[in-house]
Amino acid sequence: MSEFLTSLHPAVVCILVCAAKIVEITIQSLKTCMMVKGERLKAAALGFAECAIWGLVISTIISTLGDNLMLLLFYCVGYAVGLFLGSALEDRIALGTSNLELIANRENTESIVGYLKERNKGYTVFEGHGSVDKMNMVFIVLPRKEVKKTLKEIRELCGDKVFVVTSEVSKYAGGYGMVK
Repeated sequence: MSEFLTSLHPAVVCILVCAAKIVEITIQSLKTCMMVKGERLKAAALGFAECAIWGLVISTIISTLGDNLMLLLFYCVGYAVGLFLGSALEDRIALGTSNLELIANRENTESIVGYLKERNKGYTVFEGHGSVDKMNMVFIVLPRKEVKKTLKEIRELCGDKVFVVTSEVSKYAGGYGMVK
């Protein structure tokens, strides 16, 4: 491999190292998210690919670092870009499940419940007291892919007069339409 790399122009080697590092770190980010979400087999496959790319990249860096400090710079740029792309890609893929806790007055709670019934979504409503008035908490568990759209539509429905807390769900069992 080192013979092939020495036959290339140093700028091409820098670009190859940067691109490989971007791919490696993007894979690493997705692998970590999949491990956290319990997708062990997929995480292991991504880990294998990550490790293979890392081995190639680091051997290139170590064998030529003394001759080409630009290579280290491109390695670092690739790392940073890979982190950014990995997190952006994971956000777009939206792996996992989210929990929404919506706190609203009676009128908005009725609107939210109607919205959820129309879409055949499970929910639980708890009665409570706010600092000024009686409030309700609507508890919803749904795929993370649906969170942005659901929140946007509920906020429009309630005129932005709903307090929202969103969190990740690592494990759940049972529930209306949510058996896992």
